[in-house]
Amino acid sequence: MIETFAAGGWSPLVLTLKLAAVTVVCLLALGTPLAWWLARTRWRGRVAIEAAVALPLVLPPTVIGFYLLILLGPNGAVGRAFALVSDQGLTFSFAGLVIASVVYSLPFVVQPIQNAFESVGRAPLEAAAVLRAGPWDRFVSVAVPLALRGFVTAAVMGFAHTLGEFGVVLMVGGNIPGETRVISIAIYDHVETLDYGYAHAMAAVLVALSFAILVLVYGINRRWARAAP
Repeated sequence: MIETFAAGGWSPLVLTLKLAAVTVVCLLALGTPLAWWLARTRWRGRVAIEAAVALPLVLPPTVIGFYLLILLGPNGAVGRAFALVSDQGLTFSFAGLVIASVVYSLPFVVQPIQNAFESVGRAPLEAAAVLRAGPWDRFVSVAVPLALRGFVTAAVMGFAHTLGEFGVVLMVGGNIPGETRVISIAIYDHVETLDYGYAHAMAAVLVALSFAILVLVYGINRRWARAAP
């Protein structure tokens, strides 16, 4: 099985790992301020924002992919603006895959960080304010270290979720070898051609990788739980 996979299956795997890594970086950069705001705000409209963030959990991936395809396409608002700036399209490109993955995996990153910020409470931040720490200093020196467990969980879960994406990436990125052909799409291709040996080899690698990531998350959470006072 390993020989079958090694014969030509590394490209989709490498592309998938690259996509997951870039997606997690983008999600942490975008999701951290959003999670902080959701955890701190008392605005009544917060419920609507939380519902919007959680939409990818309940919507079919094809629905999300369809609207992203329209939005990122040459006639879409984002796709047209991007083409004017870079003279390139977003659909059927790696950049388009990143945007689609960020949208699809957003709740898996925002929610753990938001829960971690909420668990910090207001007392440590108020104590820091009494000591004349500014808002940015309170966030970086107090809130983030105390919420570190949430950040680790969010990063790992966002990475793992991106590994298994299919419907969204297929509709936005298509199936271009070396450019948008991630491992889930490669598995589907080989199943369609009845090449079950190749599909099994790829699927086994993906299962093993996903299982290892989940074991890492549960192990870290259990260790932190034991170390907590």
